[in-house]
Amino acid sequence: MSISDSRRRPASIAQLREVTQPPEVRQRRNAEHWTAHLYLRDISPYLTWALLKTRISANGVTGFMILSGWLTAAALLIPGFWGALVAVILGQLQMLFDCCDGEVARWRNSSSPAGHFLDAVGHYSTETLIAVALGLRAAAWPFQAPDDYLWTTLGFALALVLVLNKALNDLTRVARAYAGLPRLGNAEADAAPQQRLVALARRAVRFFPFHRMFHSVELTILTFVVAVIALFTGSPATERVYLVVLLAFAILALVGHFLAIMSSKRLRA
Repeated sequence: MSISDSRRRPASIAQLREVTQPPEVRQRRNAEHWTAHLYLRDISPYLTWALLKTRISANGVTGFMILSGWLTAAALLIPGFWGALVAVILGQLQMLFDCCDGEVARWRNSSSPAGHFLDAVGHYSTETLIAVALGLRAAAWPFQAPDDYLWTTLGFALALVLVLNKALNDLTRVARAYAGLPRLGNAEADAAPQQRLVALARRAVRFFPFHRMFHSVELTILTFVVAVIALFTGSPATERVYLVVLLAFAILALVGHFLAIMSSKRLRA
C-alpha cells in the first residue's frame, strides 16, 4: 500500500503523537508498562521521528528491541555492580524500542501478525535469558562444574516457570479461539475470579503485587538493588538468596495465575 510523503514524514512531534499514541493505546488495560506511562511515551516520539526518516520497518525496530533484550541478559554475566547497572540501562532501552515499533507501525499503517509475534518473542526470550543469567550470576560466573550446578539449575528452573506463567495468557486466547469464542476485551469483570477464596487472594496480592516483578524491567532493577546490597553483604551469597526468593515467588505467581484464569469468565462460553 502506497503511503503519501506527509503520511510517511510527520510534520511535527504533536502530529506524530496524535497518530501513534491515541487514547485507546495509552489507556489499554495491562498493555502499557508503567515506565511507558511514566516517561518513555514522552521520549519515544523523538526516536520514532528519527526512525521514520529511514527505511527500517516496524518489524526491524522490533528486531532492535529483541537484540537490546538479549544484551540486557548478557550484561548480567558481568560480575558485580557494573553488570547490573548496564542491564538496567539496556532494559530501559528495550522498553523504549518496544514503544517505538508500535508507533512506527501505526504511523505507516503496517501492523501485522508477524509484528505481534516478534514482539512476543522479544519479551519471552528476554525474560527467559535474564533468569538463566541470574543462575550463572549466582554461581559466580564463570562457574565451576559440578559444584555450581545447583545455582545454574535454579536459574533454568526460574526461566521455565516464567515462560509457563507468560504462556498462560496465550493459552487462554488459544483455548477461546478453538472454542469459537470472541476475543476478550479489557473488562475487569472478565478477569475477576468467581471463586471466593481466589478472589480474596487476588485482592490481597494488590497490596504486594509480587507477580509484577518478573518483567524484564523489574528484574533488572531488582538485580541492581541486590548488586548494591552485595557490595556490603558479600557476593555471590546475596545473589544466591535472591535467586531462591525469586523462584519461590515465581512458583507462587504461576499457581495463582492458573487458579485465577480457571475461576474467571475467560474460559467460559
